[in-house]
Amino acid sequence: MSVEKPDLTLGFVALACCAPLAVAKARGFFEEEGLNVSLSREPSWANVRDRLAVGALDGAHMLGPQAIAMTLGLGAEPTAVIAPMSLNLNGSAITVSKAVAEALRGIDPTAFDTRPRTAEPLKRLIERRASAGEPPLTFAVVFPYSVHNYELRHWLAAGGVDPDGDVRIVVVPPQRMVEQLTAGEIDGFCVTAPWNGMAWQAGVGEVLVHASEIWARSPDKVLGVREDWAERHPRTLSALIRAMIRAAEWADQAENRGELAALLAQPEWIGAPEAALRLSLLGPGSDAPDAFDDPDYIIFHRDGANRPSPEHARWFLDQMARWGQLTGEAEGADRVYRPDLYERAFKA
Repeated sequence: MSVEKPDLTLGFVALACCAPLAVAKARGFFEEEGLNVSLSREPSWANVRDRLAVGALDGAHMLGPQAIAMTLGLGAEPTAVIAPMSLNLNGSAITVSKAVAEALRGIDPTAFDTRPRTAEPLKRLIERRASAGEPPLTFAVVFPYSVHNYELRHWLAAGGVDPDGDVRIVVVPPQRMVEQLTAGEIDGFCVTAPWNGMAWQAGVGEVLVHASEIWARSPDKVLGVREDWAERHPRTLSALIRAMIRAAEWADQAENRGELAALLAQPEWIGAPEAALRLSLLGPGSDAPDAFDDPDYIIFHRDGANRPSPEHARWFLDQMARWGQLTGEAEGADRVYRPDLYERAFKA
């Protein structure tokens, strides 16, 4: 039986976790499912949200909490969005400028010797700066409703730093993080690969801690589609999910990671140096920091990474409530993560 809508436009942001879309396109998995997919590189997560909401995109690589926020009408008009597939677990990290890293070593010479690193030396640096009348440090995240925001806040708070009082947290598109760190406009950031590796390779930043050290197998990106679109195109959605499951499985194979790094380095995808992508996808070389020496740095398929877990949605809601983004009822949030649609496609 043919799909209802063979021609699709899917949005993505230039991050390593767009791999299932890139691989499905490059290796013909979309075509084998009867789909003619055009991929639209978007400059920010706000663009993804707005274009999906008005129907300019059929679906998108998007932040898990963003799908929930769109459904609840947080930050924009409500748009019922569902996540019938998760795209990855882990993948992000917290990086600070070289100047901040050196200041932390000055406060505690052993601060970088053990993992996971805590924010306790950062708290002492913040107190020292405040006593000297210096402005608060500024950290960037990719979007208010993102695992990156919650990851950074959790890490800071665990070290005694008040994320809303002791530092400034601003929103910066992922591809501009290194640029702003280099210019001194921000002092650190939390973002998904490859931008942490880019900062290290450019000599402007040091990676302090990554997601798998803070929250093992933390949920990250999803395939997002409007709920009404999914209802009108059930066969198309199943075909789309099947193609991306195959792509995610391919991307997770160790023997394919080198080819994946080369693919994502192309200008139409991330346009970053292949060496930076290899850091997070293949692990470090002899001269790379131990922050990248983690087989779980980013997971695309194994350990149930592609099943959209309602437990992940509830966890995101807990984070939204913890940080004051959600104060009332979360009506409709239980309809966002849809393992039933994933399992229907997977069984087929």
